[in-house]
Amino acid sequence: MQNASHLPPLIRFQIQRKRHRTSSNSVMDSNNPGVGYQRLELLAQSLRLYKPISGISEIPKILDSPASPHVPDQKLDKAAVLICLFEGNGGDLRVILTKRSSNLSSHSGEVALPGGKREESDADDVETALREAKEEIGLDPSLVDVVAVLEPFVTKRRMTVVPVVGILYDEEAFSPTPNAAEVEAIFDVPLEMFLKDENRRAEEREWLGDKYLLHFFDYEAEKEKYTIWALTAGILIEVASVVYQRPPAFLERRPNFWSSY
Repeated sequence: MQNASHLPPLIRFQIQRKRHRTSSNSVMDSNNPGVGYQRLELLAQSLRLYKPISGISEIPKILDSPASPHVPDQKLDKAAVLICLFEGNGGDLRVILTKRSSNLSSHSGEVALPGGKREESDADDVETALREAKEEIGLDPSLVDVVAVLEPFVTKRRMTVVPVVGILYDEEAFSPTPNAAEVEAIFDVPLEMFLKDENRRAEEREWLGDKYLLHFFDYEAEKEKYTIWALTAGILIEVASVVYQRPPAFLERRPNFWSSY
């Protein structure tokens, strides 16, 4: 993971969100209708400074090379997911997730980020993530301010998944419309939960001699129980670590094959 300490200290979101501690003339004043927007804009400004280790926002060519230590001699498929952040009613930073349809052939019924495979017509990873979010949950791309593209993750199925981070300033303008063929439910969770050792468990797994941990985060929304795990959990741990500028409060020990470097 890239060290995020170079980012300006203005995204101490977990401190800024405590509105009751601010003065009446502060930009964090809860009586100020622009407070939420200002906080998100500061966050966006900081995340725009983030640069992937490779220094590019596209999938590095090394991923298609048989010389890569974690990738078999086969060209990888490419995909992108959207980490769409917005401010909740309580002032916390939240991320939009989906529960995949139980009728899908792969990962049916699992929690996922909006996203999917890159198509030839897609100009880049950002367009893939926004297009898929539009198709899956009805999120208009014009509502999302894309602020960062993180390092890609590599799955066992030879897929590179690029996390695209976007800000939704006006949550009320978004009317969730799940694509019934792909999505069973749309919900949101606090981003900071992926740094806390709460409602979390881990299982040790092994792949090609590499022992690693898979993390499972339990969450309940509107009397429905969800479990965020595996790659989705790994991506959200990464995003939360960058945004909050601190590591998780638990041993992560991610699989080597996730890394493309």
